Amino acid sequence: MTGRALAALLFSALLATTATAADEGWRTGWSSAPDSAGPALPAQTLRQVVRTTTKGTRMRIRLSNLFGTQPLHVGAAHVGLSAGGARVAAGSDRPLLFGGRPAVTIAAGSSALSDPVDLAVAALQPLAVSLYLPAPVPVSTVHGFVLRPTYLKAAGDVTGAADFPSAATDDNLYLLSDVEVLGPDTGRTLAVIGDSIADGVGAEEAGWPDALAARLQAEPALATIGIANEGIAGNRILNDASTPYVGPSVLARFDRDTLDKPGVRWVLLHEGVNDITAARLLAAPADRVTVGQIEAGMRKLAGRARARGVKIWAGTLLPFAGTKDFWSADAERDRLALNAWIRTAGVFDAVVDFDAALRDPEQPSRLNPAYDSGDHLHPNDAGYRVMAQQVDLSLLHP
Repeated sequence: MTGRALAALLFSALLATTATAADEGWRTGWSSAPDSAGPALPAQTLRQVVRTTTKGTRMRIRLSNLFGTQPLHVGAAHVGLSAGGARVAAGSDRPLLFGGRPAVTIAAGSSALSDPVDLAVAALQPLAVSLYLPAPVPVSTVHGFVLRPTYLKAAGDVTGAADFPSAATDDNLYLLSDVEVLGPDTGRTLAVIGDSIADGVGAEEAGWPDALAARLQAEPALATIGIANEGIAGNRILNDASTPYVGPSVLARFDRDTLDKPGVRWVLLHEGVNDITAARLLAAPADRVTVGQIEAGMRKLAGRARARGVKIWAGTLLPFAGTKDFWSADAERDRLALNAWIRTAGVFDAVVDFDAALRDPEQPSRLNPAYDSGDHLHPNDAGYRVMAQQVDLSLLHP
């Protein structure tokens, strides 16, 4: 080995050690993958309420300008415990700094992690994160589906206000991608990467990753595991967004949205339905993928996870007969073939059989009516709770 090669190897090892030390004890408390370019935003303060999956004594946030076309200026950011709606609980407001400064400028396509702040966060705790935009944002970065409204259009910097002085709401999540918490033990995170079913479409209360987080709280040994929900409604494994499909492909976003999360130990992959349906709905040759191509994509993801020392599980695809425009006999054939491969190929460290648990026993190409939100594609709250029950918690024990 040459001296230059040895120096490069030692430098890489130093970077890895430094990154590990920086993340020691940190895990994802809440996460939501940026999925698209959003609308222009005027200068304003906006407040977003998210719910942590696990507890911590310190916390920090990550802001994303992934889809922005120019630098994003954030003049101030605050976090506090939510007291309901857009209100912040008395005594819990904390200003956030970025590199010791209250303002941060984030280059287009990049993100920024705040400095840690002391704030005791309980598991399943709603947090209010407030951002002041001192200048208009021509193109925002959003996650396009949320179960809780975003509060916006407050004039000036009111990030530290207990009561938010605007009643305007929106159903996009803007600029915020992660809340990380420092726990009492070595950081451990389970990253869920999926489509609208991971995202919780069809739920009134919470999706299945949230229901799984609630399950973990009943097991003291598992209660400090954080869950990063990286579901994107309309997402695909192999191809990027093409209407009506949304977001960067899993192959493109896998490292950023799973492997780079602090403390990640496990990834649960639950995607493929949109690849199957797009092969019938879209005309571009690249979109007309086969089951074999989807399987090859999953193999690549499994290899990338294992190269980072991360275990990877896969969930079987739910039935969706009865959905308008999406279902066909050919699509069902491909779903069954892909599920059979997921169960038997031995590619994954574990298989979570969502299909077996939620399909209609009388018509297995359909969701069980008891678990159907009404569109025959997405589960309801009861269905999401059943999905959470399918995860074998023994897989999470050391």
